[in-house]
Parts: sequence; structure tokens; C-alpha cells
Amino acid sequence: MTETNRRTVSKTKTILVFIFTIIIGYTLFIIPDIFFGVTKINGGKIGVNLFFIAIFQFLSIIALLYASLKILKKDFSYIGLKFENLKKDIALGFVFGALWTILQFLLIIPNTGGVNRPDINGMLGMYDGSLIGTISFITLGVIGGGITEELFNRGYFINVLKDVFKNSKIGLWFSAISSIVIFSFGHMPVSALDWFDILIPTIMYTLLFITTKRLTASIVAHGIYNMTAIILTYYIYYN
Repeated sequence: MTETNRRTVSKTKTILVFIFTIIIGYTLFIIPDIFFGVTKINGGKIGVNLFFIAIFQFLSIIALLYASLKILKKDFSYIGLKFENLKKDIALGFVFGALWTILQFLLIIPNTGGVNRPDINGMLGMYDGSLIGTISFITLGVIGGGITEELFNRGYFINVLKDVFKNSKIGLWFSAISSIVIFSFGHMPVSALDWFDILIPTIMYTLLFITTKRLTASIVAHGIYNMTAIILTYYIYYN
């Protein structure tokens, strides 16, 4: 733990900073979706615009977390951005991300509607058929999803919230479960299948983070699944 992370602030201040950070953070995630969805500039939420969404989310959330952690007298290592056991964490993330991809595209998706599933239809509407557009979509999945969401929803949310509890174990599990629920609600599931599809990987990413105490494995797992899902959906269902 760095000298910065040894410094403490009051629990009241931590809670207030945490609440404001979470509210502002989710607002920043939503802003580009609303902007392109309403204005329909350059086609709306499609093609190269997905790259702009990813970069906006990444830069704005990084800036927000930096400011919030500075107020709390912490740094990014405090929320799990560490590079110890890097090869092991990358391998672990790759295995879990690949397994979820295989389960989804070989078993679940083909047997629950395939191209007629609302989520697959939603993804198909975000391709423009170009290489740049597909790369932009992958960028959104990996940078906007795999990296940015893990830093915010896993690292920051769990590690900051858990420290306001006197009992560290209760704090950890309350924070982890809250993170899972809020993150899942943020994807707006409307059916039992939607809940299954979001809860299973979210629990997986959370357990990877908790067991390793680092974000690397969950970032890789999340990024691998998002990337492969975008590529496979394009080649299997996009005409």
C-alpha cells in the first residue's frame, strides 16, 4: 500500500464522495448514448460514433475517479489497478472470458432465439458494415466496457464502499452484492433471460476481482467476452 493510501478521511466524507462519484459516473456513461441517440449525428449510435463514445467514457471516468480518489487521499492502486502477477491474471481472465463466450454462442444464444433475441437485434443495429465501424464497436466493448466499467463498477465501487464498514468482511460482501445489483440494473434487463445473461458474467467479474484483489483478471475477462461477442455476432448474424 502506498503512502497515499495509508491516509484516511472520515467515513461521512467517504460516503458523500462515493455517492456523488457514482451519480456523476453513471451520468457520464449515459451522456454520449443520449447525445448520439437524440441528435442522430453521423447515423447516431453506430459505426465510428461508437469509438467516440468509448473514448468519452474512458477519459471522463478516469478523470472523475482521479479527482474522487485524490479527495479521499487514495490512488488507483487502492481500487485494484495493480500489475503484480500480470501473466497469471491475464491467463485467468482469458480463460473465464472465453468460457462465457463459448457457453453463450454455442449453447445459450442459439437456443433462446438467436438473431431474434432483443440483445442480438440491438447489437446488429450498431454495425454499419465497415471495418472502421466494427473496430469502433470493439473499442467500445473493450475500452468503454472491459476497462472503464471494471475500474468504475468493480474497483472503485467495491473498494471505496467496503471501507465505510467496521466489519471488513461484511463491508466487502455488501459492496460486492450492491455492485452486482446496480451494474445489472444499469443494463436494464426486462426478462429472466436478460437477468441471467447479465448476472452470470457480472458475478464472474466480481469474484475474479475479489479473489485476486486486482482488476487485471476481471478487465481481461470482460474485454475478451465483449470483443468476441461483437466479432461473432457480426459474422454469424449480420447480413
